[in-house]
Amino acid sequence: MAELITIDDPDDPRLSDYANLTDVELRRRREPAEGLFIAEGEKVVRRAVQTGYETRSMMLSPKWVDAMRDVIDALPAPVYVVSFELAEQVTGYHVHRGALAAMRRKSLPDAAGILATARRVAVLETVNDHTNVGAVFRSAAALGMDAVLLSPDCADPLYRRSVKVSMGAVFNVPYARLADWPHDLEEVRAAGFTLVALTPAADAVPITEAAPQRLPRVALLLGTEGAGLSARALRAADQRVRIPMSNGVDSLNVGAAAAVAFYAVATAPAAG
Repeated sequence: MAELITIDDPDDPRLSDYANLTDVELRRRREPAEGLFIAEGEKVVRRAVQTGYETRSMMLSPKWVDAMRDVIDALPAPVYVVSFELAEQVTGYHVHRGALAAMRRKSLPDAAGILATARRVAVLETVNDHTNVGAVFRSAAALGMDAVLLSPDCADPLYRRSVKVSMGAVFNVPYARLADWPHDLEEVRAAGFTLVALTPAADAVPITEAAPQRLPRVALLLGTEGAGLSARALRAADQRVRIPMSNGVDSLNVGAAAAVAFYAVATAPAAG
């Protein structure tokens, strides 16, 4: 059973995992180096625990102690009880959800292991906005994608904002990083995947006509929020598809585009 510890000093070193959560650059450097990530909100914390992530500690406002009692009773980690005001002092923002947990990261699988059993994967290039990464993972979980592969410069799926936006879907969707970009796309192709690049280019085939759901194995390539996929990634693709649009709109946010594309892949059983 977890130990409940009331803390009233924002400088207490036991709260260091939660300090300065709004300092993005600091947290991006610190968290992977320490094997740490932060889960925020009751549902997200529960999902992290349920999917096997080890809890380092929890920080709760008093009103959340009873709501989280079943989780607390099963934890060997300390639970720090703090006021809303102290939580804001420590984290740097208003923690309106009142429940935070510091979790230990798991070792990432390699791409080959993921590709061995997957049929439908998303491949992200330079998607460095944490909100968009979280949105992509949520759509991937909801729409039946088996995994997500990331270029080396994509944002961290376990950064607090990514986890929060995904509603914990990052815990359920396997992911790996491709270290040598875009050369490692050849590894994806060698595993039997057709590389399908999503682009607003006029010469791309409408995704409704390309029928990617009929491919035995499909890897959907999605690019950065502004420029889209790089020329190198587009050259590496086997097919280029676009989402048909109206009213003069030429592109969608990558999170929205991913949801549309994932649905297109999921609308019929894969062949083979």
